[in-house]
Amino acid sequence: MSEIRERYVNPFTDFGFKKLFGEEPNKDLLLDFLNELLREEEGEIKAITYLKNEHLGAGDTDRKAIFDLYCENERGEKFIVELQKSKQNFFKDRTLYYSTFPIQEQARRADWNYELKAVYTVAILDFVFEEDKTERKKYRYNVKLTDVDTCKVFYDKLTFIYLEMPKFGKSVEELETRFDKWLYVLKNLNKLDRIPDRLREQIFERLFEVAEVAKFTREELQSYEDSLKYYRDLKNSLDTAFEEGKMEGKIEGKIEGKIEGEVSKAIEVIKKGYSEGLSVEVLSKLTGMSVSEVRRVLNAL
Repeated sequence: MSEIRERYVNPFTDFGFKKLFGEEPNKDLLLDFLNELLREEEGEIKAITYLKNEHLGAGDTDRKAIFDLYCENERGEKFIVELQKSKQNFFKDRTLYYSTFPIQEQARRADWNYELKAVYTVAILDFVFEEDKTERKKYRYNVKLTDVDTCKVFYDKLTFIYLEMPKFGKSVEELETRFDKWLYVLKNLNKLDRIPDRLREQIFERLFEVAEVAKFTREELQSYEDSLKYYRDLKNSLDTAFEEGKMEGKIEGKIEGKIEGEVSKAIEVIKKGYSEGLSVEVLSKLTGMSVSEVRRVLNAL
């Protein structure tokens, strides 16, 4: 196992994101983040419950949806929280598709009268949409169904929030709101060697404690090591390929740098093996990736 030099976990790795927000003992972190994100329209969320993150379409041949995090508040409203590390064609389409599953689930009651609970999709992005590059200071996008002429919200129960994290450039001294502090932590956590004085609040002290790599078990450390390597390889390869116009499709293309084609070969094995009917577990063994990483690759294809 190679040495991990960072003191705190990288939130943009699969392991780091789930460690901070996806574990039952740390549910208060996700609750606080969602409250700061949605307070103006949601009010105070009192409690959240984690739901299963894998969903099937209506038929056997329909595509699966695997959410990073899926939860429900005390009012029955649903929240999908997605972390996207690299650019992906049709990512907005993907988030719209994902939102249909919490909507369809509400139709299961025999006496249902079509009244829906609100559905929120939150996408934390480690990239900037190509069409938004000129909006250099706008990093949060709140999207609802609106009337074209009046620009007024026509339907308020379906909300998409995109956070383009590369655009968030505030220093620790410039942080004004609790939400600012959350974005600062998400973007900079793994670059810090201590908790800044400006973040000396109970919730962030909890987060820094949970995120400290030295406190991981041996199994957690190995999982993080694997997840961190995958994140770095994917970041180096896919971002470079997109920027240079050498991406063919969503994943394929020329991967440059020093990773010697490991990621592209693994992706090809996954694509070919899955088309031939191999299970996710078998593909995990063949590629050395975790089951969750194999599923994320399949979901991006």
